[in-house]
Amino acid sequence: MAIAVYGAGGIGCYVGGRLAAGGADVVFVGRQRLADEVAEHGLHLTDYLGADLVVPAVRYETTPAAAAEADLVLVTVKSAGTADAADELASVLEPGATVVSFQNGIRNGEVLHERLPEQTVLTGMVPFNVLNRGSGSFHQGTQGKLDVQKHAALEPYVDAFARAGLPLTQHDEILPVQWAKLLLNLNNPVNALSDLPLRDELAQRAYRRSFAAAQTETLALLKAAGITPAKVTAVPAHRLPALLSLPDFLFKRLAGKMLAIDPHARTSMWEDLQAGRRTEIDYLNGEVVRLAESLGRQAPINSKLIDLIRQAEAGDTTAIPGPTLLKLLTSA
Repeated sequence: MAIAVYGAGGIGCYVGGRLAAGGADVVFVGRQRLADEVAEHGLHLTDYLGADLVVPAVRYETTPAAAAEADLVLVTVKSAGTADAADELASVLEPGATVVSFQNGIRNGEVLHERLPEQTVLTGMVPFNVLNRGSGSFHQGTQGKLDVQKHAALEPYVDAFARAGLPLTQHDEILPVQWAKLLLNLNNPVNALSDLPLRDELAQRAYRRSFAAAQTETLALLKAAGITPAKVTAVPAHRLPALLSLPDFLFKRLAGKMLAIDPHARTSMWEDLQAGRRTEIDYLNGEVVRLAESLGRQAPINSKLIDLIRQAEAGDTTAIPGPTLLKLLTSA
């Protein structure tokens, strides 16, 4: 059972690397920069629980043809590259191959499905953060298991994911799970604008209230649209804003597990800004704005976060203090 990781960046190298460490036959497909890095250093995978794995021999290719013989393809490209990735895969994959979108956002699975009619396309979700430390080293800094749309085509691979320490949680309905993950990802721009590790950012009430404001706005829109987010954390989605808004001492007491985050954990949006790359803001907060527009409403708080990230993408990467960010959002 050959597995290809297509668009192997941080998430792809980590998930694919864990599969390879567990004995799976994995080929990685991505950019030349990472191909050179992995060729020199191999993969070094660590997590917040103390896992420390080395995969010295890694097949990392840079052309779509490398995925041609794959039975299972894990798509981990950034959301903006989904359509191109789908077209590239359509030119090389065998009919009947299984393709899983392990990407942020809501609609990537649909994009892949439209362009890959001869393959089984499923939507998945990676709930944890992965930090690229360089030199082939990738670190999982937060907890979570892999979520995926339930399908018989996944059965041959269940054991491989279990051996990798990344068991698949299969769902009859994946959309509520996607929205639940997106509600958590609304912290990505807050974290990126704070320029702090996740744990330090979430320890400050003003940043948490900024995160909560974006969630509250989104939850109201989801309710209007008749969408109930799945429960993917110990606290139901509709109670998260109130929990996040508690004073620091109460939050620390009642939500200590939320602060039990590896000190190295950062968001991918922070990484993108530091590297001068375009972020996935359009596929996170932008989805909230599109949902609002479909309902004839507005989403001013999420729109403001998009504007602030756009400014950061343009070069203004000055960290915004929590009280300042909260004022900017509430005034919106």
